[in-house]
Amino acid sequence: MMQITDSYNQKKSLFNAMNRFIGAVNNMDQTVMVPSLLRDVPLDDCAELRELRRAAADNAAPAYFRDGDMYSSYVLLKSIRNDIEWGVLQGEKPGGTGGTGVELEEEDDLEKQFHFHLSGLHAVLSKLTRKANTLTNRYKEEIGIRGCGN
Repeated sequence: MMQITDSYNQKKSLFNAMNRFIGAVNNMDQTVMVPSLLRDVPLDDCAELRELRRAAADNAAPAYFRDGDMYSSYVLLKSIRNDIEWGVLQGEKPGGTGGTGVELEEEDDLEKQFHFHLSGLHAVLSKLTRKANTLTNRYKEEIGIRGCGN
């Protein structure tokens, strides 16, 4: 028998966050029938998109996430979805200095690092999911289906 706390914890799981994000991007992809209509449509016409943009600027996100039109966000969200579904190419380790003392320190702190990155990934996926949902609603507004945020 499942307890209430199990249900709450499942909602907060990384697996569910990834599924929500992938679902939101799939919905966006199915809704946006003509992606070229998104070109030159500014992101900040909707309050939620302005908030996401402000949060991205505060976190020193790359320019393609902070600025641009809805088309660049559409392409970015689809790219991230593909990376989650298909994986990313493994490059060199960041900061590859090769110092064994640093590597031993990092191994001692693996659990702390894991929780830090898990929390960060969950937060980013939540923001990206909101961004995909908002972009979908904004597209619907642009083509006259319904108002922003509905």
